[in-house]
Amino acid sequence: MADTAETASGAAAQDPAAGRQNRFERYRDLRFTEEELAVILLTPVVSFLLAVSFYPIFDTVMASLHTGYVLEIEPREFVGLENYRSLYGSGPLLDQFLNGDGFWNALRVSLIYTVVSVPVELVLGLGLALLLNREFKGKYFAQAAILFPWAIPTVINARIWAWMFNGQYGVVNDLLVRLGIIANPFPFLAKPDAALGAMLFITIWKTSSFMALILLAGLQSIPGHLYEAARMDGASRLRQFKDVTLPLLKPTLLVALIFRTLPAFQAFGLPYGLTGGGPASATTTLVLFDHQLTFNRLSFGEGSAAATVITLIALAIAMLYVGTLYEPEVR
Repeated sequence: MADTAETASGAAAQDPAAGRQNRFERYRDLRFTEEELAVILLTPVVSFLLAVSFYPIFDTVMASLHTGYVLEIEPREFVGLENYRSLYGSGPLLDQFLNGDGFWNALRVSLIYTVVSVPVELVLGLGLALLLNREFKGKYFAQAAILFPWAIPTVINARIWAWMFNGQYGVVNDLLVRLGIIANPFPFLAKPDAALGAMLFITIWKTSSFMALILLAGLQSIPGHLYEAARMDGASRLRQFKDVTLPLLKPTLLVALIFRTLPAFQAFGLPYGLTGGGPASATTTLVLFDHQLTFNRLSFGEGSAAATVITLIALAIAMLYVGTLYEPEVR
């Protein structure tokens, strides 16, 4: 179909009127060149992205350079990078990061949350995937069961754990007291370090199964004859894992890390539903801080600036992963 259309187009190139007639006939008969077909198929997708993704990003960047409200309740005034300078604060960069509040505290919390949770989730998820990739009785039931924590909506999950960690009537305190591990109930969500630790525990419990699901799909795509060849060469299980599994699992690891690192860095539902960002902003992540800045303090300019910075950091993380782990035609 494409070859016929290209031949007709070439033959009519010398006569514009004949060319228009040929194009009309081709379009009427739904015969397109490869370039025309590509444009037809891509136009709806590109239009959707422009409307749903790129325009809001552009509008957010523009709002970060102005003061005033997004809905034009009052006139917006161009202030340049003033909103970004307000986020930065004053003082040396390292001191701001280690001891600053506001944006810098939220950045510090988000980095701790991401750097601690994602590697643990990756290790636990890989371990679960390796176990589920073996043949045993009840395998499919186990595969379905590990998805239960991930299937619970994040905010509902956060509220359930908030009740369980409650310092007065929470079941976690009740069990620890009954087992003699602690003498008196401990206010997990009222202590800054304990609240952040509880949030890390919950997210690891919830999303390790998601990592396992992605990695299990990658493991099942590795040809079995490669392991047979490795066993015939006398390779141990550890050697097979190092020389066969890990190299061929790199593309899947890349997908799993991107799918978990970016949501972890942009966590909102869990801290919002568990502690509301407290105590003393100990669990206020970047996106939660941006939400509070925009909708609680009605500082739309600074909120847009924070959203722009978050987007740039997330993009940098994704590019770092792709540059480090991406290997075309690894197989």
